[in-house]
Amino acid sequence: MQFVDEASIIVEAGRGGNGCLSFRREKYVPKGGPDGGDGGHGGSVYLVGDDALNTLIDFKYQRFYQAESGRPGQGRQMSGRAGSDLVVKVPVGTTVIDEDTLEVIADITEIGQQVLVAQGGRRGLGNIHFKSSTNRAPRKTTPGTDGERRNLRLEMKVMADVGLLGMPNAGKSTLIRSVSAAKPKVADYPFTTLVPNLGVVKLGMHEHFVMADVPGLIEGASDGAGLGLRFLKHLTRTRLLFHVVDVAPFDESDPVEVARAIAHELEQFSPTLAERPRWLVLNKLDLVPAEEREVRVAAIVEGLGWTGPVFRISAISGEGTDALVQAAHRWLTEQRRLENEDEEAAEREREMRERMEAEAVARTEARLGRRRKRRDQDDDDDDFDDDDYDVEVEYAP
Repeated sequence: MQFVDEASIIVEAGRGGNGCLSFRREKYVPKGGPDGGDGGHGGSVYLVGDDALNTLIDFKYQRFYQAESGRPGQGRQMSGRAGSDLVVKVPVGTTVIDEDTLEVIADITEIGQQVLVAQGGRRGLGNIHFKSSTNRAPRKTTPGTDGERRNLRLEMKVMADVGLLGMPNAGKSTLIRSVSAAKPKVADYPFTTLVPNLGVVKLGMHEHFVMADVPGLIEGASDGAGLGLRFLKHLTRTRLLFHVVDVAPFDESDPVEVARAIAHELEQFSPTLAERPRWLVLNKLDLVPAEEREVRVAAIVEGLGWTGPVFRISAISGEGTDALVQAAHRWLTEQRRLENEDEEAAEREREMRERMEAEAVARTEARLGRRRKRRDQDDDDDDFDDDDYDVEVEYAP
């Protein structure tokens, strides 16, 4: 199945039904009075999180969603039937943005979470509501109102606890294959991974966490090199980043310079995401002679000026991976405990997520602004008329 993590759709709620103009007509009742019923409310549009979906591909083929309109009222004080609500299923982890105002409407992060995105129109009132002591036969009714219509942008971000960050061919996909049941494609050429992959790392009966592998970054990704920074947004929901570094690159590049380039691209994408805890994971140590490993590791750590946790692994053989995932699980468990017990820690986490969401909105605004600018330029080109530059030749008699 094709992986699509962005889509634009149009949602339109149903219109409310009109009120009815009617009078009671019955034998031996010459002046029955008004009996026009009310219309039905228009149906609303809801988005609901569904864990069975993991892509927005369906929204590429169907982009318009409309709820049912309410039925008009009838005589004998009969109200019209209300329009049925429309419930649209989206993947868990979807952010809903109003394209016109760039307002973040909701962040769907739980299974079954339901969000109202378009309110149905109100029903119209029948003439029975306008009867008074001075007007016994009112001919006034009110029409139903239109339902809301919105242009929405859906952006899906995978839900994971740990994210893998690094250059292409650093061994990120091999690592997630080694510690989970996920089976992403692995090969000896760059950009083997083209879409994010999720793996559940199980350490016991009820002990597990989710790891996300995203396509690798290269220097200049913030300017569009490689796959750009598009997939980095999938790391914004993670709590911990593993910076995977190849200690024995086949192109003999400097691991220190490579790691610095990745850190720079991360900072360019999201300064807030760059503040997330990051662990240095030195991979492919099995390709380095045993007597040179300590010297190689010390040189990389010293060159980066790294003061955080450092792990030495070989993802393909599994060496060192158990210690890595055990440490990650302990750290995640401790963070959850702190957030549950310490209100300040929970507030810091909420603030960080809000800042990342604000950065995401700014990126969306810039992208939509560029798109509108290109569209305006295309419209200007369409208005170009060669006749405006024609030369009229007048022949003198």
